[in-house]
Amino acid sequence: MSTPQLPLSLRTPPDQRLEAFHGQPAVRDAVAAVARGDSAGWLYLAGPAGSGKSHLLLAACVQASAMGRRAAYLPLAAFAGTLNHVLSAQEGADLVCLDGLETIAGHRDDEEALFHFHNRARAGGTALIYAARGNPAALGLCLPDLATRLGQCARLHVDALDEEGRRELLRQRAARRGLQLDDAVLDYLMRRSERDLASLTALLDRLDKASLAAQRRITIPFLRGHL
Repeated sequence: MSTPQLPLSLRTPPDQRLEAFHGQPAVRDAVAAVARGDSAGWLYLAGPAGSGKSHLLLAACVQASAMGRRAAYLPLAAFAGTLNHVLSAQEGADLVCLDGLETIAGHRDDEEALFHFHNRARAGGTALIYAARGNPAALGLCLPDLATRLGQCARLHVDALDEEGRRELLRQRAARRGLQLDDAVLDYLMRRSERDLASLTALLDRLDKASLAAQRRITIPFLRGHL
């Protein structure tokens, strides 16, 4: 089986960096410290869908890789029933980021594979960052020992951005692409798009490409033809 292994810097857009994470500097800084190897603490990020957890994990891997560290991002939903094989391939990594813990809850084989990998990583000096939509006790895990191990990680809550935060995120990410979005354009976009970070970023990517192809600024008349 193919494992999502770095170099992620070749696969991720310019926004997939820690400095592009909008909001909660303390969370961003804690993730950056683990990515750099400056912190031995393991992290558990809990927060709702669309709050930026996946962004933080991917960005941590990009940063670690840029420093010559071996890093891997594992979206656990993609490896149901095969997690033991995938985790075995990560032995000796400097950083492993495991996303979507809730997707393996109730799958005993996968939970046991993660429990044993967690123990091996601890013994071998591999840093781990977990992300899930809830705290360990709320995931519905069938393996109490795994819940205990996860509960020993430093836990940080990632909040969903409010309306103003989403607008500012779009504005900043557009600026990094050399695009200027005025207030009227932002209003139009926010009324007609999904509000989670992944959807907003995907929308901006699509509009950026369309704008370049048409050699036109992103204006409301332009948006009417592309949304």
